[in-house]
Amino acid sequence: MSLSRRTLLVAAAGTTLAACAPTTSPVPPVPTAAPVPTSPPVTTAAPVAPVPTPTPTAAPAPELPAPEVSTPEAPAAEVPAPAPAAPAAVPTRAFVTARYADAAPAAWGLDVPGVLTTLPRAAAPAIALTFDACGGPGGSGYDAALVDTLRTHGVPATLFLNARWIDANPATFESLAADPLFEIANHGTAHRPLSVTGRSAYGIAGTRDPGEVHDEIAGNLAKLTALLGRPPAFFRSGTAHYDDVATRIAADLGQRIAGFSTNADGGATLPAAQVRRELLDAAPGAIVIAHMNHPAAGTAPGLATALPTLLAAGRTFTRLSDAFR
Repeated sequence: MSLSRRTLLVAAAGTTLAACAPTTSPVPPVPTAAPVPTSPPVTTAAPVAPVPTPTPTAAPAPELPAPEVSTPEAPAAEVPAPAPAAPAAVPTRAFVTARYADAAPAAWGLDVPGVLTTLPRAAAPAIALTFDACGGPGGSGYDAALVDTLRTHGVPATLFLNARWIDANPATFESLAADPLFEIANHGTAHRPLSVTGRSAYGIAGTRDPGEVHDEIAGNLAKLTALLGRPPAFFRSGTAHYDDVATRIAADLGQRIAGFSTNADGGATLPAAQVRRELLDAAPGAIVIAHMNHPAAGTAPGLATALPTLLAAGRTFTRLSDAFR
């Protein structure tokens, strides 16, 4: 049976997660655009100018097919995750701080309001494989064997990359970002649990107030947007812990939070045989969490033995943005 969401990385509390602890220096405030007074807008129609309906004469009729055909194709190539669309202007730190100054969280943990833990019903036959790369001391490695296995079998995945890991692996990042098999997602700026009260998880100190929540999300959001040419659609915090005020702030910043229903590698601490069992036990519609920054772990060999069995049984896989349309 798959590990419960509430056992996330328990075996890694003193090893892997400690290695992925955030840097001790505070994250500087992120310069952003003008404040947004409401929840982040969904830019569904704004990028595409409406095609005026011509009068029914013979002259303009031949001109209509060109804009009608090209209009839907451009967004499809540039924005792989149309829902939710990123806000035109990310709310500023000052705006977030003021808006949530008096907000008191009512929930804390792995599965709180605003966290997606399974795929929507329409995508439920598939499984979403997601892999975290935490960065920081001891956490900036690259599991090339794991990625090679995914590529060999043509299995898509969503890769949650921390800002520190990106800085340590620029060439690898470029290769992964250029591969349409993979979707790049936001794993935070300093790999911190997301809290407005400073709650910690597995010994890693969380963000202490709404401003620090903003910094943890928006710092890497800005980095990835600049590198990818578009904002990432999904976010996962360090340790995957949140309070319900922090998840609201993430939504304001245009980020959907991806939790999980199957913990495949226990924070890159499980042996290959157990990783294989967790993957084989993942139910249709599962969001699977594992790690791609510890090449010596059992994650890659466990995946390599599980994938052929899953594919032979007819199981399918999806990126998160393809499932949450």
